[in-house]
Amino acid sequence: MTQLACRFCSQPLDDTFVDLGVSPLANSYLSAAACNEPETFFPLHVFRCTHCHLVQLPAFESPEAIFRDYAYFSSFADSLLAHCEAYANAMCERFELGPESLVIEAASNDGYLLRFFREREIPVLGIEPARNVAAAAEKIGIPTVTEFFGTNLADQLVAEGRRADLMVANNVLAHTPHLNDFVAGLARVLAPSGVLTIEFPHLMALVENNQFDTIYHEHFSYFSLLSARSVLAAHGLTVFDVERLGTHGGSLRLFAHRTDGTPRDVHERVTALADEEEAKGYHTAAPYRDFADHVRGIRRRLLAFLIEQAESGATVAGYGAPAKANTLFNYCGVRRDLLPFTVDRSPHKQDKFLPGTRIPILAPEALRENRPDFVLILPWNLRTEIESQLADLRAAGTRFVVAIPDVEILP
Repeated sequence: MTQLACRFCSQPLDDTFVDLGVSPLANSYLSAAACNEPETFFPLHVFRCTHCHLVQLPAFESPEAIFRDYAYFSSFADSLLAHCEAYANAMCERFELGPESLVIEAASNDGYLLRFFREREIPVLGIEPARNVAAAAEKIGIPTVTEFFGTNLADQLVAEGRRADLMVANNVLAHTPHLNDFVAGLARVLAPSGVLTIEFPHLMALVENNQFDTIYHEHFSYFSLLSARSVLAAHGLTVFDVERLGTHGGSLRLFAHRTDGTPRDVHERVTALADEEEAKGYHTAAPYRDFADHVRGIRRRLLAFLIEQAESGATVAGYGAPAKANTLFNYCGVRRDLLPFTVDRSPHKQDKFLPGTRIPILAPEALRENRPDFVLILPWNLRTEIESQLADLRAAGTRFVVAIPDVEILP
C-alpha cells in the first residue's frame, strides 16, 4: 500500500483518528434514473499527523469531481444568512471598509455573504469553482470568478491590480487538498494593510461533541487553532485574533495579517485558546484516543432507536438532506426500511435521493402530509431554527430527535 503523507508537512501518515468505512461523495445526490446505476464508494478513513497534528482525510477524489457541480446553496439557511449579515456589519465597522475597499471571498457560493457588503456599496469579488452555484451569484449581481483558488489565481488578480482589503475564506480551508498552495494564495492576494478572516469548524468541538458526521470527502482537513496557526505562519500570515462561533456546531473565526505587512496587536483571545488547546493535549495523541469508541456507540444507539420504532409501528422521517446526513446514514447502515424519506427546503435537492442509501428527498410539505411520529433533525446545528419551523407538527404530537452529540429525543 502506498504510504500516505501529510498535506501540510509531508510527514508519513499512520495514526488513525477514525475509520468510518466507505461512503459515496456526500453531495452526489442521485436522480431517479441514477438510482438504477452503480455508485462509487471511497474510504472515509481519517488520520492525525503525529508531526504537525493536522487531522486529515486523504484526497480519494479530486476537487473537480466534488465541486464543479455542487448541490449546496448557502442561501437556504436563515440562520447562516443572519450570521453573514452580522459578520459584514462587524467587519465594515472594525476595519473601516468603504467604497474604496475591495472584499474578495474564496468559495463564495451563491453570493450569500458578499451581497451584504455590496448593499453597503463596497466592491466585491467572489471566487467559486462550482459553475451552477456561481451562476446563481452572478444572477444577483455578485461578480464571480469560476475557478479554484490558489497561487495561480492570486497572482493573476494581483497582476490585474486587485488585492483584498478584506479577504474572506469561510468554510473553505477544510475543502482544499492543496492546502499549502491555497494558503500561499491567500497571503499573496492580501493587501499589505489587509485583513484575512477564516472560519472553519473547530476540531475541539468535533472531538468533544462527537461530530463525526461532519467528516466527508470534501472536508480534507480538520483544524485546531494550533494546527491552523502553524499552517498560516508557514506562509507569512500572523493570527492576531480569534472568535468562537456557534455555527456548524462550534467554529473558529481567525483574523490574520501579512507578517510583512501592517502589524496588529495580538489579542489575548489567541493566547487563551492556544493555552486551552495545549492544556487539553491537542498537540498530542491524548484527546483523540476515545473518539472512535464514542462514534461506534452512537451508531449502535441510533440503530437501536430506529429499529425500536419500526418494530412498534411508529414512523420516523428526516428533516434536511445535508452532507452530514450522508456520512451518518452510510456509516450507521440506515436505509429506507428505517427512515422512508427526508425533506429539504432546497429545490436543488428535492425529488432526488441521498447517495448510498437511496433515501428520497421530498419537499417539507411531506411532513405535514404524513405526520410522522418522530422527525430526525439531520442538520443538528440548525435544530433550534428547524424546531421553530415545525412548531405545528410538535403541537400535533410529532417528537424531534437528534443523533449528535448523542441520540436524544428532544424535550
